[in-house]
Amino acid sequence: MKLLLLPLLFQALLLTSAQTAAQAPAPGPSGPTNVTAILAKAGQFTMFIRLLDTTQEASQIDTQLNNSNNGLTIFAPPDNAFSSLKSGMLNSLTDQQKVQLVQFHVLPTFISLSQFQTATNPLRTQAGDSGAGEFPLNVTSSGNQVNVTTGVVNTTVSNSIYSDGQLAVYQVDQVLLPSAFFQTPAPAPAPVTAKPKKGAKSADTSDDDSDNTGDSSDASELIQLVFSRVMIGVSFVATFYMIQ
Repeated sequence: MKLLLLPLLFQALLLTSAQTAAQAPAPGPSGPTNVTAILAKAGQFTMFIRLLDTTQEASQIDTQLNNSNNGLTIFAPPDNAFSSLKSGMLNSLTDQQKVQLVQFHVLPTFISLSQFQTATNPLRTQAGDSGAGEFPLNVTSSGNQVNVTTGVVNTTVSNSIYSDGQLAVYQVDQVLLPSAFFQTPAPAPAPVTAKPKKGAKSADTSDDDSDNTGDSSDASELIQLVFSRVMIGVSFVATFYMIQ
C-alpha cells in the first residue's frame, strides 16, 4: 500500500512546484538598459533600430538611461509606418536631419500613459526646443487613447511596448515628421541700391556752379574788350578832328 502511495505523492509534489513557478513574476532584464534589445524583442521595428544605430542615438539613449534619473520616453514607429513614407524620403535627408528625426521621437523625461492627460503642450523633445515652431509635438489623451500631432502627422499610440518607471516605449502608427523638414526657406532680400550721398550731390552742384561762373567771366571779358576798342576808336576820331 505504501509503495502505491509513493508515486501519487511524487506527482503531487511536481504539480505543486509547477503551480508555484507559474505564479512567480517573470525576472526583469539583467544588466544595463538597452533600447535596441527592447525593440528587437518586441519585433517589427527593424527600420527604427537601424536609424538608432546609424545615427548613434541608441548609444546616447543607453548612456543617458544608465547615468541619469530623469528617464526617457520613446515613440517607436514600426516597419510598416516607414513603408508608408514617400518613396526616397529617408535617403533625401541629410545626416543631421536623420539625427533630428530620431531625436524627435524621444522625450527627455519618463511619461506614463496616464500622465499624458496632464502633459503641457508642446512637449519638448531631444530634437530641441519646440518654441521656435520647428519641432512642435502635441499630445492629447482621452481615456486610453493618446493622440500625437506634429503639424505634419497626426497619429495615435497603439501599444505600450515597455515601461519600467525610467524608460517608456510606445508604438505609434506613423513616423513623426517634424515641420522643420517641410518649411520653405525665406527668399533672399533684394539688393538695395545705394542712394548718392549729400556731400557728393553738393560737389556736383558746386561743379555746375563753377562752370556757370566760368561762362559769366568769359562774357564779361569779351564785353570789356569790345568796349575798350570802341573807346580807342572814339579817341582816335576825336584827336583827328582836333588836329584839323
